[in-house]
Amino acid sequence: MDTTIDFQSLPTPSYVVDETLLRRNLEILKSVKDQTGCKILLAQKAFSMYHFYPLIAEYLDGTTASSVHEAQLGFEEFGKETHVFAPAFKKEEMEALLPIVDHIVFNSPNQVRLYAEMVKNSPRPIEIGLRVNPELSTQDHALYDPASPFSRLGTTAVNFDESQVELLDGLHFHTLCEQGSDALEATLVAFEEKFGKYLHGMKWVNFGGGHHITKEGYDIAKLVKIVNYIKEKYAVQVYLEPGEAIALNAGFLVASVLETTYNQMNLAILDTSATCHMPDVLEMPYRPFIIGSGEAGEKAHTYRLGGQTCLAGDVIGDYSFDEPLQPGNRLIFTDMAIYSMVKNTTFNGIQLPAIAAHTVKDGTKVIKTFGYEDFKSRL
Repeated sequence: MDTTIDFQSLPTPSYVVDETLLRRNLEILKSVKDQTGCKILLAQKAFSMYHFYPLIAEYLDGTTASSVHEAQLGFEEFGKETHVFAPAFKKEEMEALLPIVDHIVFNSPNQVRLYAEMVKNSPRPIEIGLRVNPELSTQDHALYDPASPFSRLGTTAVNFDESQVELLDGLHFHTLCEQGSDALEATLVAFEEKFGKYLHGMKWVNFGGGHHITKEGYDIAKLVKIVNYIKEKYAVQVYLEPGEAIALNAGFLVASVLETTYNQMNLAILDTSATCHMPDVLEMPYRPFIIGSGEAGEKAHTYRLGGQTCLAGDVIGDYSFDEPLQPGNRLIFTDMAIYSMVKNTTFNGIQLPAIAAHTVKDGTKVIKTFGYEDFKSRL
């Protein structure tokens, strides 16, 4: 049975996600569940390729959403538990959410005051949570640090309203981004110090996302110890909601070289784009690996790779290759399942990449393509 992705058969650009690699991550997450009894949710903000939701649902307990649309997608395509958090909700958003969600996490005591009665009076049972801010930064990415000074995300201890505790079923915190269990351990010290006393009598606590559980070298034993400690101390259900860990290293972006030029160094223009198709390259910043490439200067021929857009900074990075690049060469970027499809844009009218899946049963197949109407319908 062929388990090799047929990159040559795909149109470019294309995202392609490998079932085998995805399942490998899910098996690791299942091992955490088996050792702790925790529940793990798919954070759709990182990966929303619902073609694979039936597979992911074999392993995980539901989805978490940051909007009505994400919640609806999880409800319709994944099933199981549907959770939602947003910094603030409109009344019409709450009305849309009540028929489809199981947990609503509010960002502030004021949001609880506005909507708790509406939630409690819903015909279906919905649990209420409050996101809290332990005010401990454990990372260097300011763009992705919810615990940084002046953060709008989560309720700080000084703003916590003890009179609302009886309305809450659980507490939620999320401070990590691509981090290990050491960062979680440090965060929990601050969380317990500020908010632990409120957990007694609650049903659950949600550790949020950003846990790099499936990355090589992640200390899973420590995570298991931490989860079991909190679970036993407070008699609560523990939730984790990773996004990245679920599809980490499970996808690729296939692109073609369109043109090579020279301006003080070798340049190559691709039919993909950092700003349109892999925005984390510019936002993190992040340097994706290209199969067969090296660092600048490592191999014989170094190129600066850029996209088709008019943005001068639409640059993916400097890479070296054994042979000179030629128009028509295919470049395979790795780790392109996460924060790619969910964040891409049609800036400049650049065509969105096709979406493909590689499965043991069906091999490599395109499952979705995009065209002019996808661009026009957004404007």
